[in-house]
Amino acid sequence: MKRFSSLTTFFHSIRFRLVLWFTVILALVLIVFSAFIYYSQARDIRGDAMYRLESKLEAVEATLLGSRNNPVHLQESDVLVLLGADGDVLASQGISSQQEVQVLVKDAQAAQQQNAGEHTGTTITWIANWEGVSGHYIFIVKPISLGGMNGFAILGSPFDPYDLNNRLFFTLLLGSFLTLAIALGGGLWLADRAMRPVHTITQAARTISETDLNRRLNMKSKDELGELANTFDAMLARLQAAFERQRQFVADASHELRTPLTIVNLESSRALASKRSPEEYQRALGVIRSENEFMSHLVSDLLTLARMDAGQMAMEKTPLDLSDLALEAVERLIPLAERKNVRLETGALPEVNILGDRRYLLQMLSNLVENGIKYTGGAEKRVHVETGMDGDSAWVRVCDTGEGIPPEHLPHLFDRFYRVDKVRSRGEDETQGGNGLGLSIVNWIVQAHGGEVRVESAPGAGTTFEVRFKAK
Repeated sequence: MKRFSSLTTFFHSIRFRLVLWFTVILALVLIVFSAFIYYSQARDIRGDAMYRLESKLEAVEATLLGSRNNPVHLQESDVLVLLGADGDVLASQGISSQQEVQVLVKDAQAAQQQNAGEHTGTTITWIANWEGVSGHYIFIVKPISLGGMNGFAILGSPFDPYDLNNRLFFTLLLGSFLTLAIALGGGLWLADRAMRPVHTITQAARTISETDLNRRLNMKSKDELGELANTFDAMLARLQAAFERQRQFVADASHELRTPLTIVNLESSRALASKRSPEEYQRALGVIRSENEFMSHLVSDLLTLARMDAGQMAMEKTPLDLSDLALEAVERLIPLAERKNVRLETGALPEVNILGDRRYLLQMLSNLVENGIKYTGGAEKRVHVETGMDGDSAWVRVCDTGEGIPPEHLPHLFDRFYRVDKVRSRGEDETQGGNGLGLSIVNWIVQAHGGEVRVESAPGAGTTFEVRFKAK
């Protein structure tokens, strides 16, 4: 049963089908080639036989007319019959009985009637498997002059005296079978060798699991299978990076939720441990509310990112003014800026038309402005927002006067849960810190709109975020 299953798998394999199609095509080519060779040789043999017969017949006619001194010598296998004008047999050679002569004369008359009107007065030839002799003969009938009176001469000779046609046929047949057998065996070997990398890829795919994505094929060949293996390795690298990001995402989310949950548990346990004053209860409830707001915001951002990754965030892009969105985002965050003693101002806001989803672009701008309010500093806390155009690019900039960001942190700003100063991100003022997801959401929204977000910062020089879109 196992052997039958292996044979079934083999007959359904790509290598078998490739070899089968190759063999069929080769067989067709061999048939056409062999037919051409066989036909060419048969034509040449017929031409040679006709030339021999005509030469012999001319020699016979010259001998009968007396213009040839030496009589012509026919071979034993040749057949010659001389007929008078009335059809009487005058002489014959190479025929053992009168009956065979009559049969040959009838065949000649039939050939003449068949070619009547087309070959009248000319030489007539035909090939027949004549009963009087063995094998195929070619005959020629030609009018000749016999001592002042007209007559006919019938001369026949073996069509293929050396049996070249049959030998060629069996040679071509045997050669074709041997060629197909060699091609079949060699094709199977070559197909097995060519498909070996595919087998390697299949085995590697079977052994790879979610917990082991480190294996690579590392094939050095430059052909199509090498390209497939390199693509497979690149896919594994992307999957490994995706799984690592997912594990890191879950770990970071768990860590972020664990801290506020611990604070809530400690504050509630402390408040319930013994009777407290109203002020102490109020302080505990304030801390719990603050942590609850932080967790609500974190969960909301996590859901947003999850929907973005799953492609469930449908966008309705319409023509809109980027400056109007920037002004709306500033007006929404003025209360937060006042609580932080931050001066929130706008620069030039000319009309800048783009194509985008109003809700998501407003969220993107709000995140950038809120980020600037949280992390600005200096003698005069200030966040500046402006828009403009450069050629066919529309841009919006959000600048703050904070401490700036060290260069080594800039490449990771848009990574999820990444914060430049993790110790200070949630300090005494719990509303000050973020969850490290705001800039990730900003980056996703910008990319979904075909834009680009840039950041320029240096320690002590503040930070500037610039977002560019294609103007409409």
